[in-house]
Amino acid sequence: MERIDEAIAAAEQRGRERQQGEERRPPTPDWIIELSIGVGARPIEVHVGGCYAAGKRHRAITREQALAALADGIRACIHRRPDTELGVL
Repeated sequence: MERIDEAIAAAEQRGRERQQGEERRPPTPDWIIELSIGVGARPIEVHVGGCYAAGKRHRAITREQALAALADGIRACIHRRPDTELGVL
């Protein structure tokens, strides 16, 4: 009986920790820019925030930065089409 109570308490604790993690997670940015590899990594692609095709090397950017990057010739992700959502096309 004691082992069952311990298992229940542990499961409840994991549930509380999971909930706290979800509540503390920062919001998904609206726009992100993917960066190249290496020192002095340069922007290579603009994505809609939360895009599944974005690589691991990326950072959040503002709408204005996304527009400027596209205007500078940084390519737009072909999956979520940030250029269309920004009204560039």
